[in-house]
Amino acid sequence: MQARSITWGRSFVLVLDHGEDFFTALGDFCREHEIRSAHIPTFIGGFRTAHLVGSYQPLDDPEAPVWDEVTFESLEVLGGGTLAWDPETDHLAPHIHVATGLKADSADGRTSHLLGATVQFVNELVVQEILSPGLIRRRTPDLYDVPLLGFDDTTIPGGW
Repeated sequence: MQARSITWGRSFVLVLDHGEDFFTALGDFCREHEIRSAHIPTFIGGFRTAHLVGSYQPLDDPEAPVWDEVTFESLEVLGGGTLAWDPETDHLAPHIHVATGLKADSADGRTSHLLGATVQFVNELVVQEILSPGLIRRRTPDLYDVPLLGFDDTTIPGGW
């Protein structure tokens, strides 16, 4: 286990508009405000389409991560996650999970890792910046190359 006491930075309410790409808008916001580490405690809204980690096929290895994606349309969504920096690619590495209800299927639920989405009507996010330690996400070769959250105690806020 790893743990650090954190220093909070700024807090924002972010409203993503109808038709926006979720990750593009989130990345643009983070670049504009020079956010490299943050927590999204919650967000709500709708997605016209969403791409989630999942498979329609039986899993060959239930212990291994699933890299496939499934696509759904017209969803209500509740989610949260972390925003960390990937030092290998020098880019923001969001890790967002969602619980969704499919509007056309009696709000049948799906829960998974969000890979991509287009906003339907609105998404309302709370973004809480973390000044220190910096959050980083590095791939872990001995765990199927999964990008895991870690800490960079030398990170200085900003630096885009």
